[in-house]
Amino acid sequence: MADQLIVPGMPSPLVPSPEELWRVDEGAGAVTVSAQPRTDIFIDPSGGAGQDAPEPVLNAATLLGDLPPEGDFQFSARVSVAFAATFDAGVLLIWRDERCWGKLCFEFSPEAEPMIVSVICRGVADDANAFVVADRSVWLRVSRIGRVYAYHASLDGRTWQLIRVFSFDGDTARDRIGFAGQSPTGEGCDVTFDNINFRPERLADLRDGS
Repeated sequence: MADQLIVPGMPSPLVPSPEELWRVDEGAGAVTVSAQPRTDIFIDPSGGAGQDAPEPVLNAATLLGDLPPEGDFQFSARVSVAFAATFDAGVLLIWRDERCWGKLCFEFSPEAEPMIVSVICRGVADDANAFVVADRSVWLRVSRIGRVYAYHASLDGRTWQLIRVFSFDGDTARDRIGFAGQSPTGEGCDVTFDNINFRPERLADLRDGS
């Protein structure tokens, strides 16, 4: 089993995979990953049982809490990506198992623009683009309200824009949270997560910018 890492701001130790790709700077309150070439977390919705069905790709570097958080929470971080190739991304990740997970991504679009993207997998994945970001850093937040999850993004870490609201099957007891880095079409990229914050508090309003 991989060693656990203590990341400032997180409620429990995190398990890195692969271990050697993750670095924690406790003084700066930051964690960095070197995403490797041709890595992703994606199950193409055009897949199926046929011979031409795309294979699931689940090889991106992850750093996940060893314990699922209980109750309502807000989990946020500033994400900075050294973009180089299409779909390079830093990710806040909800993970239940290989067929049930959610990604909130700061991702490089095919038009070479940093963008907020969300992907939810319930057997197969969807893929939804939100908005373009002018900078190479942005704040991302995952909130749980009862049995529902909400994704938000912010340009300044203060005013939050709703990206999407969703649930899996209503059971959240096994859902772990953490980070991921991916470079599906490229030769790898570095991703830094800082200003990491976990609050075991219910988000009062999804749409008022708080």
